[in-house]
This record gives sequence, structure tokens and C-alpha cells, in this order.
Amino acid sequence: MNMHENTHKVFIIAEAGVNHNGSIDQARKMIMAAAKAGADAIKFQTFRAETLVTKDAVKADYQNRTTDQSETQYEMLKKLELSYKDHVLLLKTCKENKIEFLSTPFDLTTIDLLVKIGIKKWKIPSGEITNLPYLRKIASLKQEIILSTGMADLDEIKNAINVFLNSGIPFEDITVLHCNTQYPTPMGDVNLKAMETIKNIFPEIDIGYSDHTQGIEVPIAAVALGATIIEKHFTLDKNLPGPDHKASLEPYELAAMIKAVRNIENALGKGIKKPTQSEKENLLVIRKSIVAAKDIAVGEKFTKSNLTVKRPGKGVSPMEWDNIVGKTAEKAYTEDELI
Repeated sequence: MNMHENTHKVFIIAEAGVNHNGSIDQARKMIMAAAKAGADAIKFQTFRAETLVTKDAVKADYQNRTTDQSETQYEMLKKLELSYKDHVLLLKTCKENKIEFLSTPFDLTTIDLLVKIGIKKWKIPSGEITNLPYLRKIASLKQEIILSTGMADLDEIKNAINVFLNSGIPFEDITVLHCNTQYPTPMGDVNLKAMETIKNIFPEIDIGYSDHTQGIEVPIAAVALGATIIEKHFTLDKNLPGPDHKASLEPYELAAMIKAVRNIENALGKGIKKPTQSEKENLLVIRKSIVAAKDIAVGEKFTKSNLTVKRPGKGVSPMEWDNIVGKTAEKAYTEDELI
């Protein structure tokens, strides 16, 4: 199934990320919450601390603020890993709740793990956009690709897309997500118009938006600007310990965002400007006609002083004003009568 062949045009990914805190029970509760909120997919992260970071790699500022500062990035990530068995269970929970299971692999071995459990859609995180062996391996699978572009410039995006196109992946199987990787993203750094810039350069490719702001208004605006995929972090509780909870939505906020996105995609319409079915009955009520401003006798000339314009719109349109003024009345009119 192509990602845009569901009944909605906008594919909404609830990003669970590592917000399960390493608990499979919490991960399953998140799947149920995302499905209930109306998300199309829920996305986890598949990594092995050993193959992702060196033992002494430092943490990002936002990770230091939200986790134990004495632990290394390796130690933090080790506690958040999901095993192969965990993946199988989460996949089963997703099927039961009619929500698509997605996960982001962070290296070559975790791509293999996801292939093994039957993943058919690949979400490439911002950090891997310059990882050529990784991009080539995902491209070789010849499946759908969603590419996040946080921290990237246009040349880096072009280079990644060319890897996919050179592997024979068609344009329609690629979606590029505009993204800012700061958690939470300051409003002044969102730069939503960059999404349109990407679309102008690659008109055949769908665009979307992966959001790390704290509210729900930016993803809604992104849909109005043409996003076909929205990805948003969520958590069961913002106050849980862990790196990403603070910049995530709670389930009721996720549901509010999804409802707003559905309303906006519905409201965007086809772009043809004409009266809609629901407003046609208003035409006669709200528009105006040419009427007699006072009693007019047969044979009298219509003038600017004996004619006026009033509702309803059932009579002669006021656009005919110049054709009516100067003509002769062929019958008598009382004040307020339609001409």
C-alpha cells in the first residue's frame, strides 16, 4: 500500500521513539494510545548501543538536561534498546490495534533486524542523511522511504535522494520531511517555508514535516502548506524520566493535533473557486437586486434617484445598473418592488 492511499491524504506518524523507557509494557500502552488518538502509524527506534555510539560519546545538551549527567550516551541508550523478541511483540500489538508499526534503524545490523520482521517502509532519521553505506543498504531494499532532513542543507538532501533514484526507487516512493532536530525547537527556528523550497526543487517528491516544537499548531500549518506526512513525538506522560518526554505530546494533545490535521486536510479542498452546495441557498438571500426606491409610474424613466439596490437577489443583478438607468418603465412599480 502506498502511504497516501489510505482514506486520508496526510499520513500521521506518532513517534514513540525511546519514550517507552525500555519497558515493553509501556511501549504496548503507547501503541494503544496512538491508535486511539487516530494516528496512522507508531514509530519506534531500533538500535544497539554497541553499534551506534563509541563508549565515551557525549550526549546532546537536551539529553543532559533530561537524564542523569554522569552516564554516557552509551549507558543511556543501552537501557532503551528493544530486543528482536520485543519487536515481534510490538508488531503483533500494532496489528491488533490496526495501526502501522514503523521503526527507525540506526545502523546496518538493525536494518537487517527490521527486514527480518517484515518492515516495508523505511524512516531514515536526520542523523543518517550523510551515512552513504546506510543509505545504499536501505535503497537496495526497493521499498518506500521517508527521509528526515534536520541539520541538512539542500546539497545533502540532493545527494541522499540521488542514492535512492540511482537504485531505481521511483519518485513516488520517496517522501522528504523538513525537520529541525532541536528538542524543543524554538518557533523562530522552525523555518516551515523550507518545506516549500524542498518541494520546488523536487516537484515529483512528496514532502512532509517532522516536528519537535512543543505545541500542535506548527504541524497543522505544515499540512496547510502541503505536508503529506506529519511525524510528532508523543509520550504517556511528559514528567517521566528520559531524554524526549518534555518535547512530546501527551495522548489527549496528540488526539487534538490529529483532529485538527484531519479538519485542515478536509478544508483544503480542490481549489476550484465556485459556490459550494452548502452556500447556494444563500445566493438569493444575501445578494441584492435592483428595486424601486419610490413608486414609479408606467412610462417614467428609471433614474439614479428612483432606483436602489436591496436584498433579496431574486431580481435583476445590480451589475445591470447601467443598462437599466435611462430605460422606460413598462409597468408601474411600488416602493421596494423588484424591477
